[in-house]
Amino acid sequence: MPRPEFGPDEFAKAASVSRETLARLEAYIGLLDDWNARHNLVSAASMADIWKRHVWDSAQIAEYIPAEAKSLVDLGSGAGFPGLVLAAFEPDLRVVLYEATAKKCRFLEAAAERMGLNVEVRNRRIEEAKSEPFDVVTARACAPLDKLLGYAQAFQGRETVNLLLKGQSVDAELTEAHKSWRMKVLRHPSRTDPSGVVLEIRELAHVKR
Repeated sequence: MPRPEFGPDEFAKAASVSRETLARLEAYIGLLDDWNARHNLVSAASMADIWKRHVWDSAQIAEYIPAEAKSLVDLGSGAGFPGLVLAAFEPDLRVVLYEATAKKCRFLEAAAERMGLNVEVRNRRIEEAKSEPFDVVTARACAPLDKLLGYAQAFQGRETVNLLLKGQSVDAELTEAHKSWRMKVLRHPSRTDPSGVVLEIRELAHVKR
């Protein structure tokens, strides 16, 4: 297989990561490559550009995590993007991953162990989650924004920041979401997708009708 144009070295330079963080991520991606051949956790095509398409896309959220944050919940973690990548950056953060598919949960647990991270994996649907405040809520390719905010509401505290990766439909999704939700929104341009953004949402509250 030819070497990808954007591999671990390019990622490390772009994201300014330590050797320790890079080592954790390389262990993670090595395990994902092994599991993916048998379990199809992500598309085979995306594995060829894994460091840019998945790792760097997820890692860009790290700079928006408040320095005082102590807990993070990732909704619909899939193969660990962005939750497990962010855990590699913030090993002292309490990280909880919600994933409904059992085989993906088994992978997430194996990957966290390989990376030496204390991550809690919850094999259940987000709709079934009990209310529990977190400092940070993250999600990537989980659901349309209006629905996603409904999931995120169960995890809101007074100072919670929601960091959500969105693509080219973000304007339409925000328009629809504003019909049901009050929130303060900051838009950060994606570093990996010209049409993408990182939405930073605070003070989330359902509109009373």
